[in-house]
Amino acid sequence: MEPLLLGTVVIAAGGFAFLNGFHDVSNSVATAVRTRALTPTIAVLLAALFNLVGALLSTSLALFFTDAGFGLPSGSTGLGILLAALLAAGAWGVFTWYRGKPSSSTHALLGGVIGAGGASRLTDGPAMDGAGEALLLQIVLPLVLSPLVAYLLAYAAVFPATWLLRHRSPGRVNRDNRMAQSVLAGAFALGHGLQDGQRTMAVILLALVGSGYATGSDMPLWVQVFAAVLLTAGSLFGGWRITHTLAHRLVHVDPLRGMTAQGVSSVMLFVGAISLHFPLSSTHTMSSAIIGAGANQRFASVQWPQVTRILAVWLGTAPITALLGAVFLLALSPLL
Repeated sequence: MEPLLLGTVVIAAGGFAFLNGFHDVSNSVATAVRTRALTPTIAVLLAALFNLVGALLSTSLALFFTDAGFGLPSGSTGLGILLAALLAAGAWGVFTWYRGKPSSSTHALLGGVIGAGGASRLTDGPAMDGAGEALLLQIVLPLVLSPLVAYLLAYAAVFPATWLLRHRSPGRVNRDNRMAQSVLAGAFALGHGLQDGQRTMAVILLALVGSGYATGSDMPLWVQVFAAVLLTAGSLFGGWRITHTLAHRLVHVDPLRGMTAQGVSSVMLFVGAISLHFPLSSTHTMSSAIIGAGANQRFASVQWPQVTRILAVWLGTAPITALLGAVFLLALSPLL
């Protein structure tokens, strides 16, 4: 039964990677498409290519997740927790896509793991323990603080960007910023691949380690390629509902502020993935940067009622997916 459960977890992880790319490609292309720096087709192709490259570049974050392990039990119980978490995160991702609301796949996955782990106790299964401090300081805290940091950095970055371009004509400023956005769209997608591509790798590696098919110190090449290809495939199909929200319903952004938001969020993803080994939500980072850059304008351009609704979705992601994860784990418990 355990090999079958392992295969199901791998398939579900592939579906999660596809949905992640489908859901989050909007973050890479929204501002570039909104300011006409790129056409929608070129933007999506560019994002998909750099998502693939980013996911193939590094496995350090995935190995960190595996090392932390959340105290995941071995055997069928651990596989059941992972499967329940993936199903919960996938269900939330489909719902938020349908509603056109940007949300964090990482928050959803963590919420699902925590909820499923708690439900395991109700079925007299092994408990998850031993990773509380690492979970709080190195995973939850960066995810919670990153939107605030992105907002403040983007708001502040508009000032030097405006000062540097003060002597140029508006036409040239817009043209140059659109060119910069074309480059930064690829850079952000690369950062997204570095960050989110490794979530799927971590889940599969945890499943393999818990089943005794791998060690936690090395990432099998097929796992990395599997996650990268499915993340890229999801990006190619593109969830345009969320692109419309970020580009048109959230804030009226010009090329300079769009370039600033993309630059700030790209740098944060790279620093988090490569230097600090912190997981950051690309959705939260880009959305907050867009709001921060857009708020730094002479006219009130931010649609605050829409921002409030998005914040409600963000705050509800972890609790709702935790509840879903618990429900799915209880439903799976007869098979574990």
